[in-house]
Amino acid sequence: MATVHPTKHLTNLDEWRRLGEANIFPPESRIELINGEILDMAPIGFNHAGHLKSINKLFTKLVPDNLFTSVQDPLQLGDLSEPEPDFMLLKPNGDCYKTRHPVADDVLLLIEVADSSLNFDQNQKLRLYARHGIPEYWLLNLNDVSLEVYRKPNGDVYAEKTTLYIGDSITLSQLTDISIQVADIL
Repeated sequence: MATVHPTKHLTNLDEWRRLGEANIFPPESRIELINGEILDMAPIGFNHAGHLKSINKLFTKLVPDNLFTSVQDPLQLGDLSEPEPDFMLLKPNGDCYKTRHPVADDVLLLIEVADSSLNFDQNQKLRLYARHGIPEYWLLNLNDVSLEVYRKPNGDVYAEKTTLYIGDSITLSQLTDISIQVADIL
């Protein structure tokens, strides 16, 4: 008799959405679809939430009216991933993204705020975002009180990484007329 080994059941976006529509997951669930796997995400603490509010408030003031700020909304990346990044700055869209979730080509800037999720965000999420061509990925590293800036996606990595601290400033690669003081989000 042949030996049978259990295998993972990977899901795709169609099945993922059907599960959501069927209310399979409790409303308070913090889950994301990453590379076909349904992952439980850590709860958001006060520090994380407060930093995210600061980021949203700052960018809402700075960006042109035709751009969209997006907080913890789904991002469709291929057929196997739909993360909910902490913050995205999105290109104009005629229907305000009412008929579809944003895709990688819509993203000007993506930010994750990390404390307990730092390792996951520096590895799995970074590779996912690079692979799908997100042009600029910022990781607000609350543990080291720094901002990791990743640019120039190349396969599963970013060709450029810069670490910034309080006292530094940064100009967005996709919107060069927008500069911020790192202290304003740290």
